[in-house]
Amino acid sequence: MQNLNFSREDLTERERRNIDILEILRRRGPISRPDISKEIGINVVTISNYIDEFIKHNLVFEKELDVSEGGRRPVLLDLNPRGGYIIGVGLNLMNMVGLLVDLKGNIITKTQVARPRPTVKDVTECLLELIREIFRRSKEYVDNIKGIGVGLAGLINKRDGSIHWPQKMDHYYTYASVDLPLKELIKKEFDLPTLIENDATSACFGEYWLRGNISLRNTLYMMSGVGCGIVLDGQIYRGAQGYAGETSIYNYKEENEFNCVAGNPCFLKRWEFDLGIVDDVKSKLRKDKGAAEKFCKLTGATVDNIDLKSVFIANRSDDPVARAALLNAAKRLGVKIAFLVNFLNPEIVVVGGGFEEAGDEFLNVVSQTVRDWAFRETTENMRISYSQLRENAVALGSASLVMQRVFAQII
Repeated sequence: MQNLNFSREDLTERERRNIDILEILRRRGPISRPDISKEIGINVVTISNYIDEFIKHNLVFEKELDVSEGGRRPVLLDLNPRGGYIIGVGLNLMNMVGLLVDLKGNIITKTQVARPRPTVKDVTECLLELIREIFRRSKEYVDNIKGIGVGLAGLINKRDGSIHWPQKMDHYYTYASVDLPLKELIKKEFDLPTLIENDATSACFGEYWLRGNISLRNTLYMMSGVGCGIVLDGQIYRGAQGYAGETSIYNYKEENEFNCVAGNPCFLKRWEFDLGIVDDVKSKLRKDKGAAEKFCKLTGATVDNIDLKSVFIANRSDDPVARAALLNAAKRLGVKIAFLVNFLNPEIVVVGGGFEEAGDEFLNVVSQTVRDWAFRETTENMRISYSQLRENAVALGSASLVMQRVFAQII
């Protein structure tokens, strides 16, 4: 069974070339062997040897002839979308999404459930049941499923896939080691190569890999304000052990001393996953009975069971409490992104994880705040946008990472 937990630096030269050819086929196919040769800078005979292996494994096929500039017309090559299928599962702010995708990233089957409680047991049970459901709904594809990719919150070791899971202990946070061998559980039950990746990293790779614009090789993906995925020069940046992308620092012993007047909380301090929006709304509604009645009538919620989805619903109906909470959070998120923009100078920052539902005004405030706080030079040619993949970003990114590794190692 393949080992999917590796980085590009771990690959052989042949495996790296496999991925480079896959990238060209995905973004520019149908394309001829000579054009692939020109783009990679490798002679066409060598390229043909690689392509022959892809064709042998049914991952690439030859199709209609290209227009010739004279002489024999070159044959065009393209990925065979039916050459294999990948299962991708991922968490966002509101849902856990499971997908079956083909080799071009097209969604064949989708299933989703409400986001489970953030405990190891609940997330694991939900994850396994979601994968089982995909298998139940994809019987005609089962024999050609190549692997499973999972995107979850937490610190994930890039070597062995082990997870350190964020757990709130009373009034403070800590990272508790997950004793449950999630990767081995999945591999044992479904007998398929399995990759476990951080949710923000998965989503970032999905946005880069599936966006179709190869020029955006430096991408940040903000999974709310808790963590970010990083693609630098077309490659995922994970750091030495795989833990890069955490955007906060925290020391519960000195929490009371760690305060900022302008930002509550400070942009470096650990935030709730929803940027504190729900707590902000609840606090305001408990002080204003009239506002609470209006909010609850709009959303069907009660003050005690308000969630982020109900805040988004209220905001779309111009509820002033929801709007104020979202815009306050947008400014705080913008300050954090401004720091990251100065530090990493990306071409694009993608805001996702569920905040796509916050609306255009939220994103506009984030963008303006970044430009107000970051160096003008780092923001001149930089874009800030919502995720194109929306709630599917983590699952599609996880599946795409598996797809890349399948091509690297050629089953």
